Amino acid sequence: MSVRDMLSAPEAAHIALQPVAASVFSMSTGRLGAIVAALVGLTGVVIGGLALARPTGRFGTRSGRAGAVVAGLIAMALGGLVVATSDSGIGTGNGRGGAFVALLLGLIAVVVGALTLARSRRTG
Repeated sequence: MSVRDMLSAPEAAHIALQPVAASVFSMSTGRLGAIVAALVGLTGVVIGGLALARPTGRFGTRSGRAGAVVAGLIAMALGGLVVATSDSGIGTGNGRGGAFVALLLGLIAVVVGALTLARSRRTG
């Protein structure tokens, strides 16, 4: 006799609907979205850091400073989308942990980009 035979119909349905954690090596859409969002956020942090460290030069242009803010906003939007659409907690393979990292990196990129924009307006 199996476990499902011993359970009532609602209990068996509840067990059947439990999410299963993804394999370590599988690439779900949530993981892919979280990775892309985290990379965009990291790019924004790097662009903003370079613009903050070098006010003149190739990366010190106004587009580089604004690029950090834009990249941060995109990372936060993608990370928020993954968090909103994931149906399980962290560690199940849905990308929720990576999405929280992307939200944090996006926020840092927006803050650093805004600092560089404010500094360029003050000195310019």
